[in-house]
Order: sequence, then C-alpha cells, then structure tokens
Amino acid sequence: MSAADAPEQGFTGGHDPWAVAMTVTLATFMEVLDTSIANVALPHMAGSLSVSQDESTWVLTSYLVSNAIVLPVSGWFASRFGRKRFYMTCVAIFTASSFLCGIAPSLGALIFFRVLQGLGGGGLGPSEQAILADTFPPQKRGMAFAVYAMAVVVAPAIGPTLGGYITDRFNWRWVFFINVPVGIVSLLLSRRMIVDPPWVTAARRRVGRIDYPGLALVALGLGALEVVLDRGQEDEWFASATITAFAVVAAVTLVTFAAWEWRQEHPVVDVRLFTNRSFAAANFMMVVLGIALFGSTVLLPQYLQVWMGYTAQQAGMVLSPGGVVVILLLPVVGRLVSRHDARWLIAFGFIVISLSMFHMVKTLYPGIDFRTAVELRMWQAAGLAFLFVPINTVVYAGVPPEKNNAVSGIVNLSRNLGGSIGIALVTTLIARRAQFHQANLAAHLDAGSGALLARLAGVARALERAGTSSVDATRQAYAVVYRQLLQQAQTLAYLDALFVLACFTAAMVPLVFLTRRVEGGRFSAH
Repeated sequence: MSAADAPEQGFTGGHDPWAVAMTVTLATFMEVLDTSIANVALPHMAGSLSVSQDESTWVLTSYLVSNAIVLPVSGWFASRFGRKRFYMTCVAIFTASSFLCGIAPSLGALIFFRVLQGLGGGGLGPSEQAILADTFPPQKRGMAFAVYAMAVVVAPAIGPTLGGYITDRFNWRWVFFINVPVGIVSLLLSRRMIVDPPWVTAARRRVGRIDYPGLALVALGLGALEVVLDRGQEDEWFASATITAFAVVAAVTLVTFAAWEWRQEHPVVDVRLFTNRSFAAANFMMVVLGIALFGSTVLLPQYLQVWMGYTAQQAGMVLSPGGVVVILLLPVVGRLVSRHDARWLIAFGFIVISLSMFHMVKTLYPGIDFRTAVELRMWQAAGLAFLFVPINTVVYAGVPPEKNNAVSGIVNLSRNLGGSIGIALVTTLIARRAQFHQANLAAHLDAGSGALLARLAGVARALERAGTSSVDATRQAYAVVYRQLLQQAQTLAYLDALFVLACFTAAMVPLVFLTRRVEGGRFSAH
C-alpha cells in the first residue's frame, strides 16, 4: 500500500482495527490515570517520606517537565526509530519506572524515577493517536478517536476516586504498582498487534541526521515553562527570582527553537505545520479544552474537600458520573463526526461547557448538596464529549499521512500545556481573588453592627448549650464567624475562576469557523 492510498483505506497490518485500537488505548489510559491518581496520593507520600507538602509537589513537577519535553519530539523519534519500536520502548520505560517509584526509599529517588516515568509516558498518547490515524480511514477516525478520548478524558475523572480508595485502603506505593501488570499486558499485546505501515517505514529513511540543537532547545524551553506553570503560584510568580529566571529561559529558548526549526530540512518538530490555518486553530482550541478540562477537574473537588469536608474519595465520586456521561456520549459523537461537519460539533461543545460553567457560577455555594454537585459536573462532561473527537479530526485534516506522527505529538502537547495552564490559572485566581474578597467583606463588617453582634450572640448561646463555658463560647463565636467570612470569600473566588473558564470556552465558538470544513472525516477547501 502506498502513502497515497493510506488516507482512504487505513492500514491494519492484517489485524482487526478495533483490536489495535484497544491495545494502544490500554497503555495511554494507564498513563493518564496514573497522573491523576498521583495528585491525590501526594499528602500520603509526604508523610511516608518525612518531607513537607511543598517538597512533595516536586513528584508532580518532575513528571510534568519530562513529559512535556517528550511530547513534541515523540513524532520525530517514532519516525526515526520506527513507531512500533518507539511505542513499546515507552511502555517498557513507563512500566519499569512505575515499579521503581513504588519501591523508592526517599523523595530524591522518587523524583528521579518520576522523571523516567514521564519520559516513557510522554510518548504513549502521541503514538496511540498516530497509530489510530493510520489504522482507520478518515471516515472512521471519529469512532477511533472516541476510544482514545475515553483514555484522556475519562481517566482524569475517575482518577481521584480510585486514588482516594487506594491510598485510604492500602498504601500510596500501590498507586505505582498497579501499572506493572497493565504495562506487561500492553507490551505483549503491542508486540503482536501493532505493525508499522509502509509510509512510516519509508519515513525512517528520510528523517536525516539528529537535530541536536533543536532537541536541546525544545527540552530546555518546555522544561522551564512547565516549572513556571507548576511552581509559579507557590513561589509568588514573578516576585520570585527563580520563577522569573525560568520564565525568561522559556521565552528565549522557545522563540529561538521556533526560528531554528523553521529553517531545518528535517526538523525535530515540524513547526511549519502551523501555516495550515485549520491545524493552528485546532491546536489553540485543544489548549483551551485542556484549560477547561483540568481547571474544572481541580476546582470542584478542591472546593468540596476544603470547604465542605468531603474526603478525596467522596470528591472523586462527584466527578465519576461525569466520566460515565463522556463514555456514553463519545460513541455518539464519533458517529456524528463521520457524517457531519465537525465544526458545528465543536461549536456546540464549547457552547454547552461554557453555559454549564456560567450556570455553576449561579449555583455553587457552601451548602450545595451532593446531587447538585454531580449534576453540575455531568453538564460540563457533556460539553467535553463534543470537543475532543471533533478537534482531533480537524487537526489531521489536509495533513499528509507521513506527518501523522508529528501532528499527534504537537496536539497532545497542546492538550497537556492547556492542562498545566488551567491548573495554574485556577489556583492563582482562587488565591488572589480570595484575598480580595476577604478584604472587601471585612471592610463591611462593623464591630458595632447589630447584625454582627446578634450573630455572635446566637453562636455563643449555641456553644453554651453544647457545654462550653461562657468565656470560651464568646471566643469561639468570633472564630466561627471569621471562618464563615473566609468561606464566603473563598466561594466568591471559586465563582470568579469559574467565570473566567466560562469566558475562555465561549470565546472559542467564533474561532471554530476559522478552520476548514471537515465532513465525514474528509477535508474540504470550501
């Protein structure tokens, strides 16, 4: 089969295409799930390894940095060494390093093994997406990408629940040990089911020499950027000399990298793909999708745990029904993408997720019940289901099949960067706006206010009836009212963060129509 035949027929290597799809989805699901589970287990890691909570966050930062470095260059590695070989190497590295993370005796060792784990995990998603793009013809890619979406959209939803269960019932080390059997099964299946198509094999002969300057620049630039996004809020952003230095390094090296790669005959990252208007717009929409997905996934459980007393597992249960909604809708969206203009589906998805967040701004309050919280998340999930598959369909439209490896690496980087930006944006907004609202609310509290004095007296009487002495009851009443003030300030800050996310997603609706029409998986110039 020639490269020219590839877009119309796909390449299965003699295997059932859905068996290939499920094989490659297994490892990607494992990798994305591991990331969200590790977030929940951080306090347990800190206690077990006798380090502070702040130090333990390097377990996440180290993984994100190495993961971000591999994502954009994964297409080049797959083309140079063979996609099957590269994919299986990534699975092996991820599996082995997961075991090493589980037996790590110290924080330093755990961080080192997490760097290795990130290097292996970074190549899984792009490789799977490229394999699916080559295995299925364009008119069937929608359903194939729906399977992939189950890994990268559903896993973050169920991760907190599973992570809470594992860490509460067993030990944080099992967060990593559970990857080992899954990784071994994935390796065995991949060896049997995956075959590189002829155009991927032919591309190995055209890769050219290793672009060492390009590799060094992208590694340094993305690594520094990830540190800025992950550690910025904790270190007071540009008030910190370290964060400022990393930001300057990221800006200079990434601009230099883009200029360098533009002139290379065999670039490590094909930046010239961004001259394709649909490709550039689709990647920008994927960044915003990452912001909305990860930002909202952090925001709601955090509010429920900090201000409503939910456990990690209970907060995870709020997200899980949303994952079910995504699972049910993705096959429907996959069929729609194969028959209708993907742009209308993307616009509908952004409208739904934006309206759901505007609705949450009007609904979220400290006394919210479990059912309402679940319903709010389900509406968000419905919008997410209409975004991931159509955007991935648009990003491949009009791109030659021999560049599928490069496309998958870049679009996965866009989603991950969006996730890092979303988490940084939400945590910063909540911290800064909570201070603003606290000062504003406190300024309106008059020490002689009848309403305030009545509230303090009421709380004190309730405490006295519970057996507290009158002196202690008065002191504790002030503490109760102060906590209520903090809770109200924090709630207003969360609503501000939700409003910003809603505005981001709403702004994407007109951008959708800057892309070219893609109907039935096929690109149209009209």
